[in-house]
Amino acid sequence: MADETARDAVPRAVQACHELLVWLIPQLDLFPRARRFTLGERLESGLLRVLESLVEAAYSREKRAALTIANRTLEIERHLWRLAHELRVIPLNRYEHGARLMDDLGRQIGGWLRSRTEGSG
Repeated sequence: MADETARDAVPRAVQACHELLVWLIPQLDLFPRARRFTLGERLESGLLRVLESLVEAAYSREKRAALTIANRTLEIERHLWRLAHELRVIPLNRYEHGARLMDDLGRQIGGWLRSRTEGSG
């Protein structure tokens, strides 16, 4: 129950990023050794950076800068995820699922950014 309350207290984008990481990190563990410590590590650290930026935005007055960083970093992660698929590091079904999770997160960040632009800035 405490977990549920904590989940309700954070913005949806933060929760979506958290859920993406919970799903993605075990997938990265399955990468072949040659890619795990390059592409896999970049994906993990990039998405952790996205999470950090989103948490920063949640707790700061000026949210726009942190949200912009999160949005830009997520775009890089999408390209790395696609590259992992093109290099046949991940099968199509896992690529599609991860891409959907990233798209959902991108929509959350985009909506949050738009609300800051339309609101106070």
